[in-house]
Amino acid sequence: MIYLFYTLLVIFIGYLIYKAYKNTHDIKINNIKITPDTESEQGDFLSILHLSDLHLENISFTSEQLSQTLANKSIDMIVLTGDFLDRKRTIPKLIPYLKVLQKIQPKYGIYAVLGNHDYVLKKDDLNKLTKIMADHDCHILQNDSKTITINGNLINIIGIDDYSTKRSNLPRAFQQVNAGMNIVITHDPTIVLEMEDYRFDYLMAGHFHGGQICYPKAYHLVKMGKLARKNIIKGLHKHNDSPFYISEGLGQTGLNIRVGSRPEITFHDVSVQSKAS
Repeated sequence: MIYLFYTLLVIFIGYLIYKAYKNTHDIKINNIKITPDTESEQGDFLSILHLSDLHLENISFTSEQLSQTLANKSIDMIVLTGDFLDRKRTIPKLIPYLKVLQKIQPKYGIYAVLGNHDYVLKKDDLNKLTKIMADHDCHILQNDSKTITINGNLINIIGIDDYSTKRSNLPRAFQQVNAGMNIVITHDPTIVLEMEDYRFDYLMAGHFHGGQICYPKAYHLVKMGKLARKNIIKGLHKHNDSPFYISEGLGQTGLNIRVGSRPEITFHDVSVQSKAS
């Protein structure tokens, strides 16, 4: 009887793990529209593809599937918000994904920041990673910014380095920012709680994987900062009236399983208006 009980228990646990693994294949496509406060401010919309947390050691979404998903999509800009990988041997695995994104040739470019897992790499390996990304037209922003112009409107793309590994430097990130609209990309969204003196119109991040394993809440994330303790770990939110979005990411860390969360690809349509500094 005891043997039967343990046999059934093992089968049940195995089934749950299998289901949790299958969840990693269930990609959701989210479409987010950020509109102005008043219709009088209505301008053009910037279409942004947002990918985060590929964690290429544990990903169930191939570059071929990514290519199929993005086919015939209108994309003005691509942003990548960190945690690509954390092992040297995985670096070549990133190249097919980058080729898919490079082939899109978004009008306003590809921008990326690094995450805490990327910084696990040794210096030479990290340099190899960033060089491969640069070779595939990715602008890597480490507390830096780029300015683009859309129909006469200045748009600052500001990349804040990883907050969780204490690499964020807000004064440096905003040092070259011009009067205009500020779009921020970063890995750990907790940085928004320290940005009272640094204006942003929209911010995109990742880091939390939507909890990855939620039962029903992601209690295991409480050690990851103030946002996580408030259960602000995915989706669209506001801080001081400024909107920010947290992606659940495409890959997984630890085990290639998800419970109560799903991998995500996000399309953001962001209204572009003239802004004062």
